[in-house]
Amino acid sequence: MDFDFTEEQRLLDETVRRLVKDEYDIPKRRSYMAAPEGFSRALWERYGELGLLGLPFAESEGGFGGSAVETMIVMESFGRGLVVEPYLASIVLGGGLVALGGSDAQRRAILPRVAAGKLLLAFAHGERQARYGLSDVETTAKKDGAGWVLEGRKGVVLNGDSAGTLIVSARTGGSSRERQGLALFLVDAKAKGVAIRGYPTVDGLRAAEITLDRVPVAGDAVLGTPGAAYPVIERIVDRAIAALAAEAVGIMETLNAVTLDYLKTRKQFGVPIGSFQALQHRMADMVIEHEQSKSMAVLAALSADLDDAAERRRVISAAKVQIGKSGRFVGQQAIQLHGGIGMTDEYAAGHYFKRLTMIDQTFGDADHHLDRFAEVALPTG
Repeated sequence: MDFDFTEEQRLLDETVRRLVKDEYDIPKRRSYMAAPEGFSRALWERYGELGLLGLPFAESEGGFGGSAVETMIVMESFGRGLVVEPYLASIVLGGGLVALGGSDAQRRAILPRVAAGKLLLAFAHGERQARYGLSDVETTAKKDGAGWVLEGRKGVVLNGDSAGTLIVSARTGGSSRERQGLALFLVDAKAKGVAIRGYPTVDGLRAAEITLDRVPVAGDAVLGTPGAAYPVIERIVDRAIAALAAEAVGIMETLNAVTLDYLKTRKQFGVPIGSFQALQHRMADMVIEHEQSKSMAVLAALSADLDDAAERRRVISAAKVQIGKSGRFVGQQAIQLHGGIGMTDEYAAGHYFKRLTMIDQTFGDADHHLDRFAEVALPTG
């Protein structure tokens, strides 16, 4: 299998690397986080001008027809800079759901605006009781004439307080946790009955708690067939996990670089601490973990669009396990090798470790995905 980038992919990689290097460091990131929406609108518009926001969408929908590999390239560079703009929330998740589950009319109406940076989307799916279960949805959608009425609560909705349109999962039938009976609805964030409480997360991003109190939704606001949304949700979440794996690889690469630089400059007993063999071994282990994670992130990107759902789940879960294990190791070692400075708010290492920790928890931690992998790889009966 050829793992080399095409010429277009190399140009994309160089462009995003240069952009992140020029526009991101810890002080600049802090200033973006202080903005009302928790990110830079000016940078978001620039992403749109460069074509990054339309990268995964078809050309007929204002995009460039990119695959999960192009998304991997973008997310890896975003990880290096700890980018706070809602690329995962709006483009990978929100845009992905519309592109995969929406009608031709819905895609034409929504995706060009998303690609141009004029509309932000958020996937309102997680609920308090669900933990990592994608089918565990208690929010209800009841028919009301030609439309629907939504009732329920959603938690930790990524960038839910800055989105103009919410994509809400709700149950049109079946019992809680049943895969059948789920539907996706396009909901105006300012619609009657929608209450949004935004807050910063520990890694510097933003999320929201959303309450739906008898929210009226038109009949043409349903994505796909009511009651049959689970395969779409699972597929897009698998793509998002592949994107997170790439982001984690970029973070680990940067953590290793700043740690190595510290080992070369910090002196103890009159010599750089990097000359101590025990610390060299720990640094070598960090590099190995990064390389293993990078290999799994590439495999996840190549498998994210597989039609074979079982094989896709197997690979994506394997990647999530590796990323969780390696991210924890690299982050812990980086903090320990830096000593007290590693935990200070002014220094980069602690911020990178916080983001790695949150990536491990998003869409299922390593333990959850180890169980998921076992279910697919070692089916019972």
